[in-house]
Formats: sequence, C-alpha cells, structure tokens
Amino acid sequence: MRNKLLAGAMALALVGCSEKSAEDTASTEGPAVAKESADAAVPRIGIEAAPGVAFDYVYTFRLADDRISKVQEEHAAACETLGIQRCRIVDVRYQLTDEKLVEAQTQFKLDPGIARKFGASAIASVEKAEGVLADASVAGEDVGTEILASQQRSAGSEAEIARLEQRLKAGGLDKRERAELLAQISQLRGELGTERQTRRSGEARIAWTSVAFNYASDGGLPGIGHENPFASAGETLMRSGSTALGFVLTLGAALLPWGVILALLVAFWRSRFMVAVRQQMRAKPHASDPATPPTT
Repeated sequence: MRNKLLAGAMALALVGCSEKSAEDTASTEGPAVAKESADAAVPRIGIEAAPGVAFDYVYTFRLADDRISKVQEEHAAACETLGIQRCRIVDVRYQLTDEKLVEAQTQFKLDPGIARKFGASAIASVEKAEGVLADASVAGEDVGTEILASQQRSAGSEAEIARLEQRLKAGGLDKRERAELLAQISQLRGELGTERQTRRSGEARIAWTSVAFNYASDGGLPGIGHENPFASAGETLMRSGSTALGFVLTLGAALLPWGVILALLVAFWRSRFMVAVRQQMRAKPHASDPATPPTT
C-alpha cells in the first residue's frame, strides 16, 4: 500500500513539472513575445487601483487598406467569443474616403477586468497583419465620487420632503401656503428621479468599459508598408494639383465678371452701329464761310 502511495505521488510530481515546463516553453515563443510588446504599449492599470473610475480606451491602428476589414472582423470575432456577458459590440463602421483610403471603427463595451488584455490582444493581431499602433489613450472619470455625491443630495432631498410633509400634516395652513409646500415637494421628488437616473448611468459606466478601435490606411501599397515613397509622392502630387486647381478656380471666379463686362464693351465698340457712327463722324464735310472770298 505504501509503495502504491509513493508511486502516485511521484507521478503527480512528474505531471506538475511537465506542465510547468510547457508553460515556460510557451512563454518563450514568438506570439507570446508579440503579446508582451503589445502589453507594453498600454499602461498597466488595474481596476483594483482605481475603484469607481470609468475608463475609456481608444486605439488607432495603421495598416494596409486590403487588411483593415480582415483585422476588424478578427477583433469582432474575439469579442463574440467572450460572450455578451463580458463583451458587446456597440458600433461598427467602414468607409472608403474620396481619396480612396479606408477608414473604419469598431466600438466595444467590455468587462473592466479584461479591457486592457483585450486591447493588448488587438495590438498583437494588428502587428501580425504588418500594421502598427499609431495612437493609444486611456481616459478615466471618477464616477464613484459623483455617485456618492448624488446619494448625499438624494438623502438631503428625502429629509426635506419628510419635513415638508410633516408640516402639511400639522395643518393650520391657508390655501396659498399649502400650494407652495406641495410645489416644493413635487420639485424635490423630480430631483430625486433625476439623481436616481444619474446614479444608474454612472453605475453602468463603471460596470462596462468603453473600448474603441480606429483603423486608418497607411497610404502604401500592399506588402510595402506605410513608408512607401511612391504613395507619399502620389499623395503630395494630388494635394499640390488640388491646391493649384483651387487657386485657378478662385482667381477665375474673381476675374470672370470684369472679363464679361470688358468683352461686352469691346463687342459694342466693334458693332456695326458704332462703326457707322465713327465713319460718319470722320466723313462729315466742313462748311465754307460765305464772307471769306475764295482764294485764287
């Protein structure tokens, strides 16, 4: 019996060592290294260190146009895998701009405990698609303090309502005083409803963390990257051409009315009527003076 127990203990020890060895091996593989670099791009803020704070994460990724939709689908699928109790997709947008560049956005509501890890995984998937993290920001709002202040205001309003109702029950009031007390009570009850709604909104913000992924075109050709010199030169040429065309159109719009007036004046001056008038003025004979004898 003792030998069987010793053999079982040794087997468990060997299994534990093999599992630990597998974890150590996995931690040295490429994807894990990529995840570690992605984690380093966003501050490590635990929800335990900031109780009552509602966080908003915003990431901006740059990658090739033909890869944006695929990466966007991967991020949406990752959210669906987590389930609606931990992740919800609230907005998806995909747009091809006038410059033939892709712009897209996906917004999520996440369990605060997994929001940072979800963003880090998204960065890793973008890097796998040869994209880059262009910008990341984490904004926090102390909603817990606002909720506490709202509770205090509600407690004060309830105490005031109780006092006014007690005054009504005491009697001895004329119609004007009674109407005024009832109006005050109605106003205070309305304020209580507003405060309750404010607290519910704040509690929902704390319960769900907002995460937004913005996807922008890198302006390059597929496989070349966002430092493509041809794409940059083409973009510069298009901008310069647009600027020059805009200047010409503006100048034309400013000079066009004066040009039309000048053209009308020239046409009128060269018309048959004005030509006949000028010819008649030049051909008009000079009248001779009868008092002056003709010269011989």
